[in-house]
Amino acid sequence: MGSSADSSTRTPPPNFAAGGPDVDLAERIARLAAIAADLVQPGMTVGLGTGSTADAVIRELGRRVSAGLVFTGVATSSRTEELARDLGIPLTSLDDLDRLDLGIDGADEIDPNLDAIKGKGGALLYEKLVALSCEQFVLVATTEKNVELLGERTALPVEIVRFGWRQTARRLQERGYPPELRMSPENREQPFVSDNGSYIVDCDTGPMDDAEEVAAAVKLLPGVAEHGLFMGIARSALQVDPAGTVIRRERTQE
Repeated sequence: MGSSADSSTRTPPPNFAAGGPDVDLAERIARLAAIAADLVQPGMTVGLGTGSTADAVIRELGRRVSAGLVFTGVATSSRTEELARDLGIPLTSLDDLDRLDLGIDGADEIDPNLDAIKGKGGALLYEKLVALSCEQFVLVATTEKNVELLGERTALPVEIVRFGWRQTARRLQERGYPPELRMSPENREQPFVSDNGSYIVDCDTGPMDDAEEVAAAVKLLPGVAEHGLFMGIARSALQVDPAGTVIRRERTQE
């Protein structure tokens, strides 16, 4: 099966071999975006992720919409909504749908079972709500995002209610997950505020031997809206290695 970037209807093969020596990151992401966009079939409803890799996929889909592809997107953030509208991608609300056909989103870490940490882009709550509504949820990332245990290299984002946030942060600290309040990239003296109107703290969990246990413990804490552990949600992942080869991985256990 071919893998040309201008196809809008083909499902990508298990491995798209680009070959050759290492290529620069922009070219790698472009190859990944083209293969990910091949998943989108005419007439689908598609969850559109948030972050740099998701942006690349959305831009590729925008080019295909200009060439005649028809589908409807559901944005996971105001940033994604603005980008999709600028590219002419029709959008609808999650509240107007029972299920989505497909979701495509990036990840900060991916373990061997395709469980992931997400949330560096600050949209983890909306991303999770959309992901859980998808018949098929696909992660897109470079292979550098692979880890044996979640938390090896990335802090765990936790979205918390602004009211009493210091007490919520204290509860996370007492549970053994030291939090750091995320600041706005536009003004480092002000906290980052999510589209949901919440703060985000990035928790140092270290490598998690039992990420399911951490997910459950964090979610039970009063003041926590959501955490960035995406457990058992992705069924497959498309990843690009340093040589530009795009590899498809499938979940091996439920």
